[in-house]
Amino acid sequence: MSYAYDQGVTAALAPADARTTFIRRTYANLAGAVLAFAAIEYVILHIPGIENVLMAMFGGPIQVLIMFALFVGVSWIAERWALNSTSIEMQYAGLGLYVLVEAVIFLPLLYVANVRFPGAIATAGVLSLSVFGGLTLAVFTTKKDFSFLGPIISIASLVAIGFIIAGLIFGFSLGLFFSLAMVALASACILYQTSNVLHHYRTDQPVAASLALFAAVALLFFYVLRVVMAAQRD
Repeated sequence: MSYAYDQGVTAALAPADARTTFIRRTYANLAGAVLAFAAIEYVILHIPGIENVLMAMFGGPIQVLIMFALFVGVSWIAERWALNSTSIEMQYAGLGLYVLVEAVIFLPLLYVANVRFPGAIATAGVLSLSVFGGLTLAVFTTKKDFSFLGPIISIASLVAIGFIIAGLIFGFSLGLFFSLAMVALASACILYQTSNVLHHYRTDQPVAASLALFAAVALLFFYVLRVVMAAQRD
């Protein structure tokens, strides 16, 4: 099964009705992914004894590195599935898999925030939504192509991953300034991916576009939450 409108045509070059349909489907998928993520986290965090499971999965640097490697591998598979041009079922399977693996990676942080920092999750959610909304509005208003950010984001992401792995191996905390830098990186990712929705994704790729946006929003929320928790701690 495949989309029946303007396959192979980027949204920028597609007729207005096809472009509108593509954008609407992309953001509907994004909203569904966010709601699914929230529902999964709510259910898992209310499972009795979940703290014991989290200790087994994330209780030490070796376990965290293993989970991080699994996250990278599964995310790559999910993205490939979401880009499948012939099967809508495979595309949604990729999006669903990505949401699930993100939910697993978020569990330790959300558990700590839920137990020790009342209101932090809701505050981070509102702040993340505000930032995402503002950046999205800026891109749609200016219609600027932010594809030039791609190489910068790639290099910055590799540097960030290096710091994260080093922190796990050598046991040092990355601190507030790293979280603020990651919020900036996530914001750049949102600008980049939103402009890709307008200029570079084909109209038969709303699922892949929504997955890319969800990844950027999840990254933003993760580090905004860390900043909020640090502020409450101080």
